[in-house]
Amino acid sequence: AQNPQALGLAVGQPVKVYVQSKQKASGIPIPLSSLMANERNVTIVPPSTYTGIKEIPLKDAACGVPAITSTMYHISEELGLWKGMKTLLKLNQKNGVDCPGCAWPDPDDHRSSLGEYCENGAKAIAEEATDKKCTPEWFAKHSVQEISSWSDFQIGKSGRVTHPMFLADGELYYKPISWEEAFQMIAKDLKKATHPNRAVFYTSGRTSNEAAYMYQLMVRHYGTNNLPDCSNMCHESSGVALTETIGIGKGTVKLEDIHHAKLVLVIGQNPGTNHPRMMSALSKCKGNGGKIVHINPLPEVGTEKFIDPQSPIEILKGGTQLADLYLPVKIGGDMALFQYVQSQLLRRSEEQEGVFDKMFISNKTNDFEDWKAYFSDWNFQELEEVTGLKKGEIEPLIELLLSTTDIVSCWAMGLTQQKQGVATIQEVVNIHLLRGAIGKPNAGVCPVRGHSNVQGDRTMGIYEKPKPSFMEGLDRYWGKQFVREEGYDVVEAIAAMEKGEVDVFIAMGGNFISATPDSERTGKAMQRVGLTVQVSTKLNRSHCVTGQRALILPCLGRTEKDVQKSGEQFVTVENSMGIVHTSRGVNQPCSAHLKSEPAIVSGIAQAFIS
Repeated sequence: AQNPQALGLAVGQPVKVYVQSKQKASGIPIPLSSLMANERNVTIVPPSTYTGIKEIPLKDAACGVPAITSTMYHISEELGLWKGMKTLLKLNQKNGVDCPGCAWPDPDDHRSSLGEYCENGAKAIAEEATDKKCTPEWFAKHSVQEISSWSDFQIGKSGRVTHPMFLADGELYYKPISWEEAFQMIAKDLKKATHPNRAVFYTSGRTSNEAAYMYQLMVRHYGTNNLPDCSNMCHESSGVALTETIGIGKGTVKLEDIHHAKLVLVIGQNPGTNHPRMMSALSKCKGNGGKIVHINPLPEVGTEKFIDPQSPIEILKGGTQLADLYLPVKIGGDMALFQYVQSQLLRRSEEQEGVFDKMFISNKTNDFEDWKAYFSDWNFQELEEVTGLKKGEIEPLIELLLSTTDIVSCWAMGLTQQKQGVATIQEVVNIHLLRGAIGKPNAGVCPVRGHSNVQGDRTMGIYEKPKPSFMEGLDRYWGKQFVREEGYDVVEAIAAMEKGEVDVFIAMGGNFISATPDSERTGKAMQRVGLTVQVSTKLNRSHCVTGQRALILPCLGRTEKDVQKSGEQFVTVENSMGIVHTSRGVNQPCSAHLKSEPAIVSGIAQAFIS
């Protein structure tokens, strides 16, 4: 460049310079300018091929023998049948391993000795306990550019990360680094930041209670509330809606309440795909004489018919019909449906006694007269048009609601991930308040959460908008005045990264790039960060789409034993219904170089505090 004539170039003539690394990345030369700009030519959004719309027959039942076959296949492929069965028999058992697949609760009394898990849980365990490994030698063969060109499925199937790994500025290959060097690097960048708000600390819902509490304490000691977490992208609207209506952002029922409810509303969710163990609870409800209403734009096999794979009788008879009523509400028409129901309940109350629980309303609620005034002059026809349902389709739901006060409403992302999510959930709660169907056995509300400890993380203080009472308690216990300024949620964190206002991004688990709705935008924003740190068990796309420098800190999985000087450890988690219980590993760690999540948080904290 200093002597262009020596290369046969005229002064000022543009030239594209390529860097040839010792090991080619898929044989594609990388422009030096791209490396310096931290683009690395990685693929942010996984490749996909549109195969067209195909019309196939809808299955008439969920689970059954196919679920058993699929479970055995995934377990055998990843860790062998013997090790796999040994692990599965401890899954969701008392003093066993809490399944990382979802947050569905375990029975308090009888737990199946054959297996208290579902096909999804078996898949999650298979990937975590896999014998496949991403060693330093593996990373030396595969550049981040090459790995990012794979699908998310292929990346996730690569195996467990066995050593702390570091991706230097301008490099394409991760190299091993010692734990001490990694901790010191993080501490140096945290200290170098001009303000604590220039660091972001993300949390996945699989993080244990112990790690979550330590993590938020470390972050607040550092001086910020920048604690975005996966709740921001799934059940945030549930927490906000419930806090504003009943005073707490959690559900109000236990598993036994669903078993004995007389009416269960399953709204905006597909248990067969996302929460298969929920179908066992719905089946028990049916066996006890309960009715089930499924409200969803599409019919779902999981609420049509359930074949209990552990019951030969169920398999032979073809399963249990679950949904007594299916309402194919128009997309976005949920709120109008529940408003229509309330308006009809108000009309019925003028004609008959017992529609409203007047004692409950008088003693436990506020603003009932304002509610009546609000619904007294509604155009029923307009509401019907928004719902996409006819009056004759909705009337059976109203009759079922009037037949009992033992009502449980369950919902998932179909209600939460929309612009009217908070308001829609509040309309569901209103129906329960009108009927007095909350705060008593066999009745209440049940947000069905996905990650196995997303509820516990919030309880432990992972929240960018902490409540004053929580912060006051933290102040008193630790004798320190912690910062009160609200931190970044997920969307605000991405916006700050886009502006170049984030120097350090640390993720306690999860796959931030792929989890966010606009992965392309998130990935480009992430590339503007100085140092990104991922505490992980296995690979995901966030290990390829990184900041200028990147660390992978490998942690123990739920299935692995954590043995310290004081003996074998356990962690605790909180399920979707607010029950806290233990989780204890059963397998030997896949590598001697792994640390537990609490040990990693402790290592980072001690490094920057010293």
